[in-house]
Amino acid sequence: MTTTSSLNRPRIVVVATGGTIAGAGAGGGAPSAAYQSAIFTADALLASVPGLERQAELQAEQLLQIDSADFTDDRLLLLARRVADLCARDEVDGVVITHGTDTMEESAYFLHLTVKSAKPIVLTGAMRPGTAPAADGPANLLHAVAVAAHPSSVGRGVLVVMNEEVHSARDVTKVHAMRLDAFASPHGPLGTVVEGAPRWYRAVARPHTLHSEFDLARIDTLPLVGVVTSHGNMRREIFDAWVAAGARAIVHAGFGGGTVPGYLKPLFAELCAAGVPIVRCSRVGAGQVIRNASFDDDASGSVAADDQNPPRARLLAALALTRAQDVGEMQRIFSCY
Repeated sequence: MTTTSSLNRPRIVVVATGGTIAGAGAGGGAPSAAYQSAIFTADALLASVPGLERQAELQAEQLLQIDSADFTDDRLLLLARRVADLCARDEVDGVVITHGTDTMEESAYFLHLTVKSAKPIVLTGAMRPGTAPAADGPANLLHAVAVAAHPSSVGRGVLVVMNEEVHSARDVTKVHAMRLDAFASPHGPLGTVVEGAPRWYRAVARPHTLHSEFDLARIDTLPLVGVVTSHGNMRREIFDAWVAAGARAIVHAGFGGGTVPGYLKPLFAELCAAGVPIVRCSRVGAGQVIRNASFDDDASGSVAADDQNPPRARLLAALALTRAQDVGEMQRIFSCY
């Protein structure tokens, strides 16, 4: 871990995990889609942003050096425990995590539910590697540090800062594979970064961080939860394969409002009765799945995910299973968070 120090500034730890923000292309002017992620170190990232040291007293730490597609549940727990440890230190005022964009929303949401701290925790990344023309990583990192260092960010849960917008980890999703404005929230961003400081426009209503019931200290591993995405002509074999692999719940990313094809309804009731609950969400990425609306969840024993997308529904189901297997308790948790 390296440090840049000065008096009377917020003390921010930048935890690097790799991703496009640390990526490099084949040469100057190379297409931004042709690159290798996770090349540059945390120290190199900090050194690449002019004026960053004026925002805060910075410490750089290289926790992982991976493409974010390679995040596993074990690595997610490693990240959460490290961030929780840093936030528990009096000499740390906030944490910024540089992260690949492919699974950033998943890591952010998991931290949002498990790290017991009001200190700002901000994730950022890049859609273009640092060697690409008009690379966005340096500006995103500058803005993420500015948000983490600002006193108004305290108590807002885990945040994602990309493209001058500040999003809640509960809502944010990657919605485009290429553009710089690749991240969006169905209820809108919490605020924006204006002249080097966050400007807020809405708050997070659902419980998080200090008010979350999930406790990292009691979680050694995450229960296996599968995800099956709807399409025409579905088969039961994929559900059976998840059960055979040891899945303790399966997320059904259904059509529209979580619709279940008629030919799968008996299977869902069978799985739920066997102790593998089905969590119904939508594959479209936004909107609520209503319990007992288009599908009889009471009769089947399934859970309606409210507005959680499939990746976040998987994580919330896994966390719910660390507390109880009861479907009623799982439904309470999905309705709460």
